[in-house]
Order: sequence, then structure tokens, then C-alpha cells
Amino acid sequence: VSDCLATRTAERSYGLPDELLTPSLPWSLAGLRKAWNAAKADAAPWWGEVSKEAFNTGLDALARGLKNWAVSRQGGQAGRPVGFPRFKSRRRGTPSVRFTTGAIRVEPDRRHVVLPRLGRLKLHESARKLARRVEGGTARIMSATVRRDGGRWHVSFTVEVQRAERQPARPASVVGVDVGITHLAVLSTGERVDNPRHLVAAQARLRALGRVLSRKSGPDRRTGCRPSNRWQRASDRLGRAHARVANLRRDGLHKLTTRLTREHGTIVVEDLNVAGMLRNRRLARHIADAGFAEIRRQLAYKTGWNGGRLLVADRWYPSSKTCSGCGAVKAKLALHER
Repeated sequence: VSDCLATRTAERSYGLPDELLTPSLPWSLAGLRKAWNAAKADAAPWWGEVSKEAFNTGLDALARGLKNWAVSRQGGQAGRPVGFPRFKSRRRGTPSVRFTTGAIRVEPDRRHVVLPRLGRLKLHESARKLARRVEGGTARIMSATVRRDGGRWHVSFTVEVQRAERQPARPASVVGVDVGITHLAVLSTGERVDNPRHLVAAQARLRALGRVLSRKSGPDRRTGCRPSNRWQRASDRLGRAHARVANLRRDGLHKLTTRLTREHGTIVVEDLNVAGMLRNRRLARHIADAGFAEIRRQLAYKTGWNGGRLLVADRWYPSSKTCSGCGAVKAKLALHER
């Protein structure tokens, strides 16, 4: 698309007639799908051998990427500027496809799922929780996404769920959560949740696997050389090690946020500038390993699920400088003071 736009701009500068200009394409999903249907017979004669959802997933991602880029250029999106969509490599990218139409269901044995064009697939774990909701009429499967992560294939379902109204165990309870590195969370009740530091614990193994990978014959984009089978196996081992760290971190954060939202009616957190904190090269790895933003994100939707509420303190509120006993505010607070 960028090449077409550049060609059209160059041709207009020389005053060519409109019938010789490169035709423009709409950036919406419907427009891109219409253009693809018109060109797929010539561009990809094998398109009928795979599911149509494979192409629709790529077109949907392209449409959203172009929209985000255009909105970011106009200043309508907060945060860092969004770049123009780049080509997604088949080898370096994460393979994934989303199915929105066709036969999508969980088998009665709850150990198999049926997906369009892929047929009946066996699951590594039981899907009984999803099957119970679907059979009970409290959930409806909207789509299924197949994705390869950490050397394994995963299928995730987007489900429309009817949730019953819940109340926390202590609706009148108010708790403040202060996240940190030494302790993952310090509650206003005095409880301190230790930081497991999963990335630090796995750092020795990750470095060893990285050294093993560096000694193998990897891909070379300059010469077009493809990676060797040993390099691919070493890369898969390193990917599985990183996936294990991510899974351990995700499991710990979910258990913490679920416990807080089920016990307390009101939870107060800070509005931290995580992007600015990551610029500290000495603490960036530990801050990213703790997952400050993920804690707030999970608390935001889990409080709604459990009938509680989440209050976000102002970024400049002196929460750490304020004494919890007398309320006095200390002007300067050193980093080592708790």
C-alpha cells in the first residue's frame, strides 16, 4: 500500500493523466477484502486450499494497523507514535489464525475441539469449564484463535458469557496496593507479597541456551541462507524457556489479583509512569519482570466481575511520602526508605 501511495504521489507531481495513476485502495476491512477477492486468483492461485479465515485474519490486522497509524499521525492516540505497518515474516513472526465462522465447538468428551478446515483436534488439558458453560446456556463461542507460542500450539476462545452478580467477601473493606520490586505488592493492611523474580531465577539457563544458539548456523538475510535444523531446535528450546518464565509470571499475577478482588470491596492503586520507569537501565529488567501494568489491568476488569470497584490515585499524590500512622508528609524520601 505504501508503494502504491508513493507511486501515485510521484506520478501526480509530473502531471500524468488520471487513467495512468495507480488506483488507491480503501483501508477498511471491507475494502481490503473486496480488493483481495478481486486479485486472489492471480496473486495466490492456491487460495482455495486453505481456510478463508487465514486471509481474513491478515486483512483485519492490516486494517487495524493502518487505522492506528492514521489516528496516531493526527494526534488522536495517546502514548508513543504508531509506525506504519510492516511486513510480517512467515519465519520470524508468530503464526496465528482466528476462526469466526464455521463449525467451532467442544466435543462431549471435553478433550477435543472441532475447528473449520482443521477438523477434530485433541487438547492437552480438559475444556470442561468452557463445556459446562456452553451446555448450560451461559456462554456462547464467538471465535477461536490458534496460535503457536513457546513451541506449542494453543487455541483460545472468545466467549460471550452471562455472569452472575457477585459480592466481595468484605464489601466495606478498602485496601491500598503499592507495587514494587523488593516486594511485588505491599498492602495497606500490612501484608507484603514477595516478588518471585522469575526472570532472575531463569537468567542462568537463558544465558546458557543463548550461547548454545549463537554457536549454530542461523539465518542470514544478506545471503538468503536458511537456518540449520540444529539452530531451529536450539531456538525452540530458548523459546520454551522464555515461555515458562512468562507463564509463571502470569500465573502468580492472576492468583494475586483474583484474591484481592474477591476479598475487598474497594482497591486503590497508583497511576505509575511505567514507560518512564523502564528508561532506568539498572531497574528496567526488574520492573518489566514484576508486571506493574498487568497488575492494574487485571484489577480493572476483575473488580467489575466480583462487584467491587477500583480507584486510581493521582500520579503526583505523595502516597509513599505520607505516614500511615499520623498522616505527616515527608518532603524528601530516599529510595532505601520504606
